[in-house]
Amino acid sequence: MKAIILAAGLGTRLRPITEKIPKALIEVNGTPMIERVLLKLKSHGVADVIINLHHYPEMIKIFLESKNNFGLNISYSDETDQVLETGGGLLRASWFFNDGEPFFVHNVDVISNVDLTEMWEFHKKHNSLATLFVQNRNSSRYLLFNEDHLLKGWANIKTGETIKVDGSGQGLTKLAFNGIHIIDPKIFTLIKKTGAFSIIGPYLELAGKYPIRGFSSVSAKYIDIGKPESLLDAEELVRQMGT
Repeated sequence: MKAIILAAGLGTRLRPITEKIPKALIEVNGTPMIERVLLKLKSHGVADVIINLHHYPEMIKIFLESKNNFGLNISYSDETDQVLETGGGLLRASWFFNDGEPFFVHNVDVISNVDLTEMWEFHKKHNSLATLFVQNRNSSRYLLFNEDHLLKGWANIKTGETIKVDGSGQGLTKLAFNGIHIIDPKIFTLIKKTGAFSIIGPYLELAGKYPIRGFSSVSAKYIDIGKPESLLDAEELVRQMGT
């Protein structure tokens, strides 16, 4: 089983911490974020991981080498020339997913105890192009799903902007995306964008023809470590999860 960890971001919201180290190496209760994500993926059967890098890439490589890559086969996708965002980053690393099997995508700054094995089984059962971990939580932007968990739109609560798939109307459920997905590699033949772009755009463009579903877990805990103050919340969450 394979995975990609998206770790190329500059971590601008975490300054001044990220002026000296990459976001991936910021510690939560003494453990770097990238270590937490790698061990979580490994515990759910992932053996091969590619990590996209931009900000202080050598620091990340040196750290992982010092830990013998935690027993995983680790490759890197170089984005030192330009941060490609989620969509562009996935495209640049597409060569890694040449076995035709679905793979995990995990943001490096996300901590969650969601059951990845349960999510994997949900993805395989429905034979989706992509499965996104979503929850009913406060956010400024939401993905919209129908009763069959199929992606049908997107909404920005602050600006009022909405995008609907297939002219979908009322009765859609607003759920926030939690930065963990499972993707079928055939998506790489369907994406038309190039350069730097968010994967959410292609998801919305493809959702009219291909099943893209939301996987929701009411009991799962989640936090996005986007700001220095969120580190305190992350440490409390880790204590609650016992990790």
